[in-house]
Amino acid sequence: MAPGSEGLQEDLAPSGEMARDRENGTRSAERSSLCSSPVDSDRPSEPIPSSPPVSRERPETSLPLKKRQYSQKERKVICQNAGQRRKEQEAKRREQEEEKERKRAVAKMLRAQRPGECQKYITVVLDPVILQVEGGEQILSALQAANYSCVFENQAVPCSITWRRKTVSSQMGGGDEWTEEPNILVLLGLKEFLSMARSYKQNTDGCAERQETLQSYVAHVMEKMPGRILALAVLGVENYFRSLQVQPKQRLRQTAASGNQEKRGERRKKEVKDSGLDLSRMDVKEALVDLQLSTQVQISIFESSEELGEYATMFTKAVAEAPYKRERDNTGFSFYLEKSCSGGVKVDPSGKGLLKVWKRQIQQFNRVSSEMAEAIVSAYPSPQLLIQAYERCSSEQERENMLSNISVHRGEGVTATSRRIGPELSRRIYLQMTSHDPDLYLDSTG
Repeated sequence: MAPGSEGLQEDLAPSGEMARDRENGTRSAERSSLCSSPVDSDRPSEPIPSSPPVSRERPETSLPLKKRQYSQKERKVICQNAGQRRKEQEAKRREQEEEKERKRAVAKMLRAQRPGECQKYITVVLDPVILQVEGGEQILSALQAANYSCVFENQAVPCSITWRRKTVSSQMGGGDEWTEEPNILVLLGLKEFLSMARSYKQNTDGCAERQETLQSYVAHVMEKMPGRILALAVLGVENYFRSLQVQPKQRLRQTAASGNQEKRGERRKKEVKDSGLDLSRMDVKEALVDLQLSTQVQISIFESSEELGEYATMFTKAVAEAPYKRERDNTGFSFYLEKSCSGGVKVDPSGKGLLKVWKRQIQQFNRVSSEMAEAIVSAYPSPQLLIQAYERCSSEQERENMLSNISVHRGEGVTATSRRIGPELSRRIYLQMTSHDPDLYLDSTG
């Protein structure tokens, strides 16, 4: 380095530092000008408060928590509790599913008992011999026309009909089973029936000859099929007696024309016995009444095969609906009459049936017949109209007697009669419709 250069460096050093300071000041001014807003440019400069000194030290970081260490016994208890909760949840879920399944099974069972659905679960079992007797084919045709399932099986009692029901189980997973219905319908032949009725007459007359009667036949059937509800049906009894009234003289002439005088009487007695001329309608009725009183078994007599087929169809429908009706009767009130005259009236959303409800309400009064209720309903078709008519009356006496002159008609033609409602019933209806006293006694005579 040349002499005197050290002094030159010392002279230049302060000037270089000053240049750097000026450059830093310029950059700082540029940054402050860029950060200032135009709004603040018009305002007088305000002193900038001094900010607290920023610590240059590194902030202290939080240390992670130390994971708790469980003992082997505690881990075992925790696992057991978790498993127990899972088991409880699964058991609760299974219980809910089982309850849903049970409800579905019960609903299916009840639906299978309803009218219109129960016929699908009934099978009619017919004895093959029934097709060989009069009316058997008509029975089969009528049952098939009503969409009943029919099968042929050999029965313990010839010419009989039984029923088999497909039982829908109310238990979950329970399969459908077939159960035998207790009812049995036996079709008696005409000659067989007349022979048993004649035997009953001979027994009552004190004859020594003992043959099968209706009672002995029923006892024999009940021995073969104990616990069954027996019903008998016969075809053509009345037609048979009608034909005997047309042909008796012709049969007697044919009997008298053949053989000598001695044999004529024997042949005539045999012909009368074989033809049933010694059996009258009264004898048949007595035999039927005796059978019903002694065995509680009824015999239905039909005049045509069509009537017999219709009866078999109705009998099958009654057997199919029997469980539903028994369940309905069991759920009713013991004090509530089950006849149609006291049953409820169905009212649809359109209001159809309200008139019948109003009529039934009037029939609840003592000594009020259906004709009397019909006359009042015809004059005042609703309770509101009756109340309005009471409001138009000017006195209490007029209101009480307002319904007394309404005519009640009974019968038709020459037997028709007419009467009035009367003041007593008119007063009771008025008190019922207008009184606010819950303890008011309407009927003074009971």
